[in-house]
Amino acid sequence: MRLFGLVMVCALVSAGPAAVPLNAQWIDDPALSATIQKGIDHIYNLEFSDAEKVFADVVRSRPEHPTGHFFQAMIQWVRILSDFNVESHDDRFIQMLDRVIEMCDRRLEKNPRDIVALFFKGGSIGFRGRLRANRGSWLLAAKDGISALPLVRKAYEIEPGNHDVLLGIGIYNYYAAVIPDAYPFVKPVMIFFPTGDRSKGIEQLELASRNARYARAEASYFLMQNHYLYEKNYIRAYELARMLHERYAKNPIFHRYLGRTSVSLGMWPEAERVFGEVAACVQRHQTGYGEHDGREAHYYLGRAAFLRGDLPTARNHYLSSVDLSARIDSREGSGFASLATLALGMIHDLQQERAEAVKYYRKVLNLKKYQNSHVDARRYLVTPYARN
Repeated sequence: MRLFGLVMVCALVSAGPAAVPLNAQWIDDPALSATIQKGIDHIYNLEFSDAEKVFADVVRSRPEHPTGHFFQAMIQWVRILSDFNVESHDDRFIQMLDRVIEMCDRRLEKNPRDIVALFFKGGSIGFRGRLRANRGSWLLAAKDGISALPLVRKAYEIEPGNHDVLLGIGIYNYYAAVIPDAYPFVKPVMIFFPTGDRSKGIEQLELASRNARYARAEASYFLMQNHYLYEKNYIRAYELARMLHERYAKNPIFHRYLGRTSVSLGMWPEAERVFGEVAACVQRHQTGYGEHDGREAHYYLGRAAFLRGDLPTARNHYLSSVDLSARIDSREGSGFASLATLALGMIHDLQQERAEAVKYYRKVLNLKKYQNSHVDARRYLVTPYARN
C-alpha cells in the first residue's frame, strides 16, 4: 500500500475507456468516427457483444491504426471491472495492451511526435499499471505509471488545445495536488514530479467534460469522483451522476453514485428509489451488477428505513448487507460490515432486545474500525441506544 498514492498520481493520467484525443490525424472519416463513439457508448453500457462488433469493424477498416485495438482492450477492462474478483481476463487484457504499445512504438520510430502513438502508448501503459495496482503488484504498477506520464505530457505539449488530451493532464494536475495530502508518505517522492494544481485540474476536467469528443464521459466521471470524495461538492457530484446515469443507464458505477450523492444531499426518497433499482438489478443478475453493488444498496436501503422508523425493513436490509459483506470482504472487513452490524445492535436496543444488541456491539469491536463504529459500540455497550 505504500506505493498506492504514487501509482494513483501516475497511472491515472491514462484516464479511462473513452480517453481518446480528437485530431484530423486520428481517424478523419466522420462516419467511422461516429461508429467509434457508438462503440464507446456500448462499452459504458456494458453491452460487450455490441461493442466487440463495432470495434472489430474499426480494426478491419483501419488495421494499422491503434484506435480499434485500444478500444478492444477497453472492452476487456470493463469486463474486469464488472467482477474484479475474477482474474481470468487479466492475461488477455495485458496481451491486448502490449499489442497496442508495439503498434505505437512502430509509429514513434517513424515520427517521435506522433500524437496518436504517444497518447495510445501512454494510455495502454497506464491501464496496465492500473490493473497491476489493483492486483497488488505495486512496483510494476509504479513503473508503468512513471513510464506513462511523460508520454501523455508530451502529447499535451504538442496539442495543448486538444480537449481529449486535456483529460489526462487535468487528472494529473488534480491528483498530484490532492494525493500527497491524502497519503503523506508520497510527498518525498513527489519532488521528482511536476507540481500539481488542484484548481487547474478541476478546470481542465470541466473543459474536457464539456468539449471533448470521445473523452467527455470519462472526464465527467473523474469530476464526479473528485467532487464527491475530495471537494465535498455534493451538488455538482449529484448533477454529474444524474447526467451519466441518464446516458448510461446500464452502468452500475454511475447508478450507485447517483444513490450515494442523493444520500449526501439528504435526498432520502430518491436515494431509496435509486438503491432499490440497484438491488433489483443485482437480483435479476443484470450484467455488471454483483455482490458489491448489492451490499451497498442494502446498506443504504436499511439506513433509509431506519430513519423513517421502519425497523423490521431496516433490519432485513442490514442483515443482507452484513451477509454479503461476509462473502466478499477481506479478513479485516469493511465499513459497510461495521456500520451495518452497529445499526443492527441499535435496532435490537430500540426493540428492547438488549442481549441481542450486546452481541452485535461486540461483533463491531472485532470488525474494521470505520468512522466512529468502535466508539459508538463501546458507548452502547454501557448505555443502550435510544433515539433522541
